[in-house]
Formats: sequence, C-alpha cells, structure tokens
Amino acid sequence: MTVLIEHFQLNLEAVRQLALFEPRYNIAPTQEILAVRIQPVSGESPSSEREAAMLRWGLIPSWSKEPLAGAPMINARGETIAEKPSFRTAVRRRRCLIPADGFYEWQQAGTAGSSARAKKQPFYIHYRDNRPFAFAGLWESWKSKDAPAAKDASAADSLALESCTIVTTSASKALASLHDRMPVILDPGDYALWLDPKMQDPAAIGHLIVPNDDEAIIAEPVTTHVNRVANDDPACIEVQRALFD
Repeated sequence: MTVLIEHFQLNLEAVRQLALFEPRYNIAPTQEILAVRIQPVSGESPSSEREAAMLRWGLIPSWSKEPLAGAPMINARGETIAEKPSFRTAVRRRRCLIPADGFYEWQQAGTAGSSARAKKQPFYIHYRDNRPFAFAGLWESWKSKDAPAAKDASAADSLALESCTIVTTSASKALASLHDRMPVILDPGDYALWLDPKMQDPAAIGHLIVPNDDEAIIAEPVTTHVNRVANDDPACIEVQRALFD
C-alpha cells in the first residue's frame, strides 16, 4: 500500500481512501478498479493534485443514451483514440493511470484442427522484481439527463457514473507469441505528462503509446484457477511449475 502511494505520488488526506489499495488478483470487466487521475475541479483553472479513485472498468461515453448496453469498452486502441467518438474527448481532457503489478494473457493450447475443445493457457505478466507500474488509461463521467438537479458539486458527483478504459498498442516482441496486443505500460517518468490536463494535443502524447520492450517484463504460466472470476486470491498468480518439468 505504501509503495503504491509513494510510486504514484499521492497525498491521501482521508483515511477512507486507504481501502482503495487493498490487493486484488483477478479483476473482471465492469468491476471497479483503482485509478490515479488529476482531481476534477469545476471552473476554468485545472487542478494539479493527484487523487485515487475507483472507476468502473468499461468506459461509458458521457453522451451515451444506454450506458450499460452492449459490451463494455475495457480497451481503447491507441492508434485511433484521437478519432474515435468514444475516446477523443477523454484522450484530450481525462487521462488517468491504472495501477497494477501484473496482468494476464491467454495463449491458445492444443493441436490445431483438433476436434477437442480448444484450451487456453493463462500467463501472468509482470516485472521480475514485482514492482508496481501503470497502464495508460482514459476516464469519463456519465450522468442521466433524467437525474434530478444537484444542489452542489459533491452531490452532482455522487449522481455520476465514472468509468475507465485501458489504452492498448501492438505487443512487444517478448509478448507477441501470446497476443498481438498489449496494454500501454507507461514509464514512471512519463506519468506527469500523461496526466497533465493542460496537454490537450493527442499528438504530444502519441510517443507514449508504444509497446514496452523492457526485458525485465516476463510472462509466467499460471493455472486455470484465474479463469473463474470468483477466484480473487494469491493462487491466481502461482506459477505452474509443471510446464517446466
């Protein structure tokens, strides 16, 4: 917990926010995930204070008429976020960091053309030293037009449904055998630029949307325990040693 707070340079004044940093091992789309963003403020002067927030994983555009209809937009292709209606405003004004220390990808297993049901081998991808890192993310705030008018800003926030998505790019050479895409993993030195609300030109952050080729990032096979969403425990990331025998 302390490592994350220091890594993301957060100033947590409210003790209740500490609960946001409880460890998770298996997060599914539409669940709430931890995000770091510049604190939203009303008015023309943007804030510079970072805050931790829980956002629904699966971005809902502010203009959406049916926010929970259709597949959740858990990913946003980095190559097109500046043009896609669902993401083009968020990439200019509402970027965030999605803290993590690992993620999963599944590789097709079994013989091609086999009549047996195809199986997929899950892999846990992380840094060798298990350091925390951040995915590049976008967030949005949606509120029903039928909602009653709020008397103040805090009440208005409570009526909003806040959501996020993870920006993706082509896979690095090390991970290409698992999947052709991967989340954008930002260098800590680029956190400030990604979060900067004054930086509203997508071209100025385009160089950040690239594969992370850090050799310290490894992919290790884990058991299918992670395939069940209800399993959210350390067993999800236990390496399946039998594959190395």
